[in-house]
Amino acid sequence: SRETAPSPGCLSGFLLPPFVAILFGIVLAAFSFQLEPGLPTPSAGNIAPLFTPEVQFWAGSLTLWSAEQGVDPNLAATIMQIESCGHPTIRSSAGAAGLFQVMPFHFQPDEVPNHPNTNALRGLGYLREALNQTGGDTRLAFAGYNGGIGVTVLPESSWAEETRRYVYWATGIYADASLGASQSARLQEWLYAGGASLCQQAHRYLNLP
Repeated sequence: SRETAPSPGCLSGFLLPPFVAILFGIVLAAFSFQLEPGLPTPSAGNIAPLFTPEVQFWAGSLTLWSAEQGVDPNLAATIMQIESCGHPTIRSSAGAAGLFQVMPFHFQPDEVPNHPNTNALRGLGYLREALNQTGGDTRLAFAGYNGGIGVTVLPESSWAEETRRYVYWATGIYADASLGASQSARLQEWLYAGGASLCQQAHRYLNLP
């Protein structure tokens, strides 16, 4: 989500003898690698064929995550399409991270924001909260996901321009996806408006053909 809130934290530093420091670094790196497993094997899922190959890569995972959170997989895929185009480690200038571009303060201290399962848990959990708060109104839920749930009770004329654009792209893409369409004019608009660059980064990261 795009709302802002304080995210206090600090790093404690101390000096270690060189050999111990090197050994500590090796152990820490190994532990970090365990927390960030390799990419999942692509698998079939229940999302519309219109989404780009980078999002289709996550189709099986999207179906599973959506079932766990009780949301429509096409809704989750629409969020992923616009937020990251399936790039699991991308980070925004505001600090939003991962597949669903979740802000740091949504995570627990011991969670790895870029971990796909964790990112989906927090991102889709927030989407579900937005849906609950808006009575299932997907247009308002998109606005809440981008601008913070608080904007959903405000007049649309007061929404930030970014939020209005976000809702425009998302509602059109989701409407086409809900019909099971294989193409979406709104998705093509989003790609031409700059989304293609994001998808190119994801394509390279995922090592797609």
